[in-house]
Amino acid sequence: MKFPKEGSTFQGLGSKVVMIIILVALFLSPVTLNPVLLHADDNQCDPSRFSDPNDPALLKCMADFNKSLQLSINATKPLEGQLESLKRQLNALRASLQNIAAGIAQKEIDLKVREDKLVEENVLLASRVRSYYINSYLNDPLTIILSHSGSGDMLRDLAYRQAATAEDQRVITQITADMIDLLNQKDQLEKDKAATAALQAEVDKNATFLDGEIKKAKVYQADLTNQIAQLSAKQQELLAEKLGSLNIPLYAYSTKGGCSSDISPYKDPGFGGTKFALFTYGVPNRVGLNQYGAWGRAKAGQSSDTILHAYYNFDSYQNMSATIKVNDGNGYNTGNVIWTGSLEDYVKRIWEVPDSWTDNDLAALKAQAIAARSFVMAETGNGAMSICATQSCQVFQTNPKGGNWDVAVNATAGQVMVQGGQPITAWFSSTHGGYIYSSADIGWKSTSFTKRGQDSNSSVGSFSDLQSKAYDKDSPWFYCDWGGRSADNGTAWLKPEELADIVNVLMLAKADSSTQEHLSQVDKPNPDGVDTWDADRVKQELRSRGITPFNSISDGLVSADFGNGITTNVSFSGDGGSQSFSGSDFKNYFNLRAPSNINIVGPLYNIEKR
Repeated sequence: MKFPKEGSTFQGLGSKVVMIIILVALFLSPVTLNPVLLHADDNQCDPSRFSDPNDPALLKCMADFNKSLQLSINATKPLEGQLESLKRQLNALRASLQNIAAGIAQKEIDLKVREDKLVEENVLLASRVRSYYINSYLNDPLTIILSHSGSGDMLRDLAYRQAATAEDQRVITQITADMIDLLNQKDQLEKDKAATAALQAEVDKNATFLDGEIKKAKVYQADLTNQIAQLSAKQQELLAEKLGSLNIPLYAYSTKGGCSSDISPYKDPGFGGTKFALFTYGVPNRVGLNQYGAWGRAKAGQSSDTILHAYYNFDSYQNMSATIKVNDGNGYNTGNVIWTGSLEDYVKRIWEVPDSWTDNDLAALKAQAIAARSFVMAETGNGAMSICATQSCQVFQTNPKGGNWDVAVNATAGQVMVQGGQPITAWFSSTHGGYIYSSADIGWKSTSFTKRGQDSNSSVGSFSDLQSKAYDKDSPWFYCDWGGRSADNGTAWLKPEELADIVNVLMLAKADSSTQEHLSQVDKPNPDGVDTWDADRVKQELRSRGITPFNSISDGLVSADFGNGITTNVSFSGDGGSQSFSGSDFKNYFNLRAPSNINIVGPLYNIEKR
């Protein structure tokens, strides 16, 4: 019987099927992209339940969400690379399966041709079988001898008949083998078709599964990111309220008198020995026009146009007019309308900067007038909405300011900064602390018209450089320690043991985040309704975790990124050794634990020691 030869088309096809099965077993075994993640309780982390920006529960929720997010990213990232590899393998498998499917289709055609041919050969087979049996009977030697008279004829006839019989036998065997082979191949073909279909389904199933797992991880990460953003927004909102309790003026006109910096001139807290205070550069909002910086630039001889281009990206000035409505609320289209007038009459009633800033032909006042005009046009939709009269919008009084301010408004009449033909929201504040921030830098929406950079007359590389080169260095709010205690002559000076307690709190929180709800300031009710651990209890908790606490701090050192105006690292030394923390971590826990309303209010701060 005839069998297919080794390496034939069909056997090659079967080998590929085996290879595909092996690859599927190796690469498409069940994979899960679900890492073990931390989940903060949704109700416990609802932003609406928090009223303190430094609430330990709020900080813990943010820490938990950030940890979960990082775990998910860490778990998913390497699998994303594996997914790409698996996708390439799946594509290769699909290509192989397509080739196999094409081979099967061609084999079906070939088998059909063979089947049709065998139908014809079947007729021949019947004839050959009949001939074979006849010849087998007639080939009996005795019969041949008796039917021939001569030996020569007899031998020739015998040889002929044997040859015919052998040919019949060969043809019968060939056709029979072909028919059996055909049936076997048809049977194998059906099996391969079924196997190929199953493998194709498995490949598609695994491809869909892998895509789905990555998508689920991405959705989870997006949800965590959204929750973190909501908590961060709530924290910023609460921080703004807490900063408001410090009466930090946002605009230059209301900063007459300045802050009590406790150091220049020195203000004695009334207790002896070493003392520390944390000093912040500038007020919280550092976006857009730096009002004291504009005055410093005017004193340096810069024009109003140069000043505005230092703080904003804009295309040109465009003359505009509108009717402006002012309300008695604290936002836009709130409260009752208390004043209505032209754009120019409105700007003449803005009380943002001192009238005495007359340097270089009123350059600072002119810059402020254009900024105020641009701001109201952008924020009210060219007068479509009413605007408030407070610092939440821009400071307005119903009586005109007059004097040099009136001159500056008239000199810039109608001028509005535009970008893409639209007024820009020209944010401003009194004192930036030597730096300009974009809106995105402080968590606002990203804008193309705000910018970032140093606000100084030359490069800054140290705190002393900043003190001497910043354009707003003459602001009474340029360098301040914020808050204070009546018991300490209203100052924000801290004793070495008080600073040690704050450092210990940060060490404990880092060692065990579950302790955070016990680490609020001791002179106020605990926001979580649990017991607040005093300095001795914090030290006890540190010792129980094998950490040496501080009883007293002897020195503190700050490192800063002077290119961007950010405190990057804070180091302390004392009887507990030395410890270093990131600038942002120390700021958060300082504000959480520091007594009374003592606060670090911005990203760039320094430690003063007396």
